[in-house]
Amino acid sequence: MGGFVFHVLNRGARRGVLFDTPDDYDAFVRLLRRAVEERPIRLLGFCAMRTHFHLLVWPENDEQLPRFMHWLTATHALRWRDATDTIGEGAVYQGRYKAIPVQTDEHFLRVARYVERNPLRARLVERAEDWRWSSLWHREVARDGFPFAEWPVDRPADWIEHVNQPQTMGELLAIRRCVIRGCAVGNASWQKEVAKNLGIPGYFRPSGRPRSNDG
Repeated sequence: MGGFVFHVLNRGARRGVLFDTPDDYDAFVRLLRRAVEERPIRLLGFCAMRTHFHLLVWPENDEQLPRFMHWLTATHALRWRDATDTIGEGAVYQGRYKAIPVQTDEHFLRVARYVERNPLRARLVERAEDWRWSSLWHREVARDGFPFAEWPVDRPADWIEHVNQPQTMGELLAIRRCVIRGCAVGNASWQKEVAKNLGIPGYFRPSGRPRSNDG
């Protein structure tokens, strides 16, 4: 697992609400900052949405990601139950998080754009950088020293404008299929290699009608 960048996603149990008020979001972001200190990992980006959150992380070894995620989700679940006075009422999260490997080339930029563009795509803001509970706001607007690591690829100089531009349906479908199927995001040969190394589902076939054999 070490060495790969991962797009990590987790949802509320039964797609329930995780963040209902600005205070809920703020509490999670503070906890995320602390998680990087308590269970160090290279955090590249994040976005908290009402029923789920996205992270981009780059662990250095096989232990970092599970340790980080266990601390983050367990601590957040306890605090969430306490804040909502629902202790003992079952799981806060739907289950184990999803961790999708991402190839560190243009595929990483597409996934990073997908993550940071979420609030705009959901029509929660007019500009993606206006969403205070994402890495785009902390890195480009607040510039508050949030403990982000350097990206594995160069970030375009016009990144904010790039994030605000619509993604093609093809890009969206490719990322969403990999989230649903648990397969890596990258070119076909890299997907096959990662599937073999990590024991995860292989690359997906192109969508559409199957090609005929008669040319």
